[in-house]
Amino acid sequence: MSYDDNNIFAKILRGEIPCKKIYEDDFVLSFHDINPQKKIHALVIPKGRFIDLDDFSANASSEEMVGLLKGINTVAKKLNISADTGKGYRALANISEHGGQEVPHLHFHLFGGEIVGKMVE
Repeated sequence: MSYDDNNIFAKILRGEIPCKKIYEDDFVLSFHDINPQKKIHALVIPKGRFIDLDDFSANASSEEMVGLLKGINTVAKKLNISADTGKGYRALANISEHGGQEVPHLHFHLFGGEIVGKMVE
């Protein structure tokens, strides 16, 4: 599968679709989910053209990898859900069809602000 430059996250990164931004740096953009599933539901996406975590792991630079992980932590702290500032959170990345991925751009969901519940039901 090749990267689709017309996916919604690519359009958000280009500024074609607005978002409620939480954080942005050279490597990631984070924003609130438009259909939140928990009290706090944020998305963290890399700025690079990566389809999913497998693609990212195989093709991202070391700097992009570190940038994504640090970005997730920074966003969790900004939202007061990290282990340092809150009671914790869940970071979730869906991968491909069986993993439930809906947008073909790597993204992590951060859920928090309440007990998130079971991992899989």
